[in-house]
Amino acid sequence: MITPDKPNTPLSWIEIAAIVAVVVIWGVNNAAAKLATETLPPLLMATLRFGLAAACLIPFVRPPFPNWKSLLIIVGVGGPLHYGLVYFAFWLAQDVSPVSVATQLWVPFTTLFAFLLLGERLGKAAMAGMGVAFLGVAWMTLDPHAIEDWKAILVGVAAASAWAITTVVARRTTSIPPLKMQGLLALVAFPTLAFGSALFEHGQMEAIALSDGWVWACVIWAGLVSSVLATTLVFWLVQKREAGRVTPYLLATPVVSILIGWAFMGDVLTPQILSGAALTMGGVAIVALAERGLRAGAAKS
Repeated sequence: MITPDKPNTPLSWIEIAAIVAVVVIWGVNNAAAKLATETLPPLLMATLRFGLAAACLIPFVRPPFPNWKSLLIIVGVGGPLHYGLVYFAFWLAQDVSPVSVATQLWVPFTTLFAFLLLGERLGKAAMAGMGVAFLGVAWMTLDPHAIEDWKAILVGVAAASAWAITTVVARRTTSIPPLKMQGLLALVAFPTLAFGSALFEHGQMEAIALSDGWVWACVIWAGLVSSVLATTLVFWLVQKREAGRVTPYLLATPVVSILIGWAFMGDVLTPQILSGAALTMGGVAIVALAERGLRAGAAKS
């Protein structure tokens, strides 16, 4: 049993280390997705990831399964649809950075969908943050180099919207522990993505034969380190703290991806791309902090 910390107390060094670990793990995972999909078809890569994750998380998947209608949406939209789009986006992309930034739009999308579907409040600060975030993605995409990745960016935005829908529905399904939810998601995503790969992709066995140690390291990183370890750390953090206290720090994830893409993968970072990324992340941060403020106010009332 984890004892929650008192509100507004400083983060401990262990909590700070966990936040840094999650940011680095997820940031590296974006780069790993791009590296792996240069050899493996995107749906095959996602299949391998969730096959590995399912093998580790299956002990957490036990009855009961309440709110099964919401659960079906979560594991369907948040599993094969979201991750299929994510890996397809990185497969389409030349560079890691623009797609990594675009996928962070799940934060403003979540606020928007919560307003439209759940009737949650939408404050002026959140609306302004949304506008800034979407403007940043548009400005970044219009860069002469980044516009070559416009299809990948668009697919990344679609993936963000799918994850936002999952997040909104998950807010009404709090009776299911996150690791159990992640296990269910992996168990649904694995066969669905495998079927999609068999149906729409070709040359899977040849791609597997061509995969070197780096590709398999990317698969292991995604399936074990990202899906299992990072999820566990986030679960522990939100048990110790309110989610709104922790999640804004996790928005630093694209910074790690951008640095890796620029330093090791040949990403081109023009002033327009960097300013667009900064606008997007600034807008996302405004939305996250505004939502945190709204939830804190609701808790006090």
